[in-house]
Amino acid sequence: MFDVFGSVKGLLKLDSVYIDNNVFRLHYKATVIILIAFSLLVTSRQYIGDPIDCIVDEIPLNVMDTYCWIYSTFTIPNRGNGRIGKDVIQPGVASHTDRDEVKYHKYYQWVCFALFFQAILFYVPRYLWKTWEGGRIKMLVLDLNCPVVTEECKEDRKKLLVDYFTTNLHQQNFYAFRFFICEALNFINVVGQIYFMDLFLDGEFTTYGSDVVKFTEMEPEERGDPMSRVFPKVTKCTFHKYGPSGSVQTFDGLCVLPLNIVNEKIYVFLWFWFVLLSIGTGLMMVYRVCVICFMKMRMYLLRSRARLGPFEEIETITKKCQIGDWFILYQLSRNIDPLIFKELIADLAKKLEGKERV
Repeated sequence: MFDVFGSVKGLLKLDSVYIDNNVFRLHYKATVIILIAFSLLVTSRQYIGDPIDCIVDEIPLNVMDTYCWIYSTFTIPNRGNGRIGKDVIQPGVASHTDRDEVKYHKYYQWVCFALFFQAILFYVPRYLWKTWEGGRIKMLVLDLNCPVVTEECKEDRKKLLVDYFTTNLHQQNFYAFRFFICEALNFINVVGQIYFMDLFLDGEFTTYGSDVVKFTEMEPEERGDPMSRVFPKVTKCTFHKYGPSGSVQTFDGLCVLPLNIVNEKIYVFLWFWFVLLSIGTGLMMVYRVCVICFMKMRMYLLRSRARLGPFEEIETITKKCQIGDWFILYQLSRNIDPLIFKELIADLAKKLEGKERV
């Protein structure tokens, strides 16, 4: 199992060249690592120790455990309140009739697979962008991200960059918009996964974290634990078998699910993480729309990356560049040494002004 996830350690390495931004990395680095770590944790709990222990008369315990794990357990929602030990054994665990609503819990068999599937979905936009990007920024940066470089080498590579920009001016928009598409996919993915987990947990996930917060603020005698409702630690299981006379016999078992102690904490954390991540990604989408629509904003953003250069040069470049040209230049500013980038801006501004005069 650890060999399968061994490649995840590559996500922990620092990139020598940055081709995205911090919010993008929260999706394919932090979130993927978190989801795979949780998947490994749940998997180890399933296969190391007993994920379920059931008690029932006349049925071998190992048979009952296997049967209830495969065919799921259930609780009685309308018996969720009451004095434990007097009215009910545990919330949702009490005697019931055919008229009582029964809620089956099958998700615990699939939690590790669901978490791993979610991790894959979070990595898809990164995979697409890395494929589409094709190493362009790394090729353009060359060795200019290192402050110690010979003068001859620096001048030669600056000239190559200036020639590249002037030759490909106004032809970079498709490159930039593919990155913007991947950013939009990140937002669609995180919002979609919130609803996916809500569906996975029978409509309980969207309010799960807020319910837990409210639960901690309520008086002990008034509160009902939402974690026990969504992830019950004690459930029921009905086993049927033939008796000596050939008639069907029914046995009502009591099952303990220690795995849910882990599951409830995992999904509390994921609720807060996904909400914060969706808000941060939504703000990034607003920022991206503003960058696309307002040239002044692009100008000041580039100015923030090239503070050492005159503002007139930044203004000249921004006015002559379209969104794709500006985007590649901004990406280079995050990878090239600031002093070298200042010189690059000066050379590019002169070249663009000279080209316009010609």
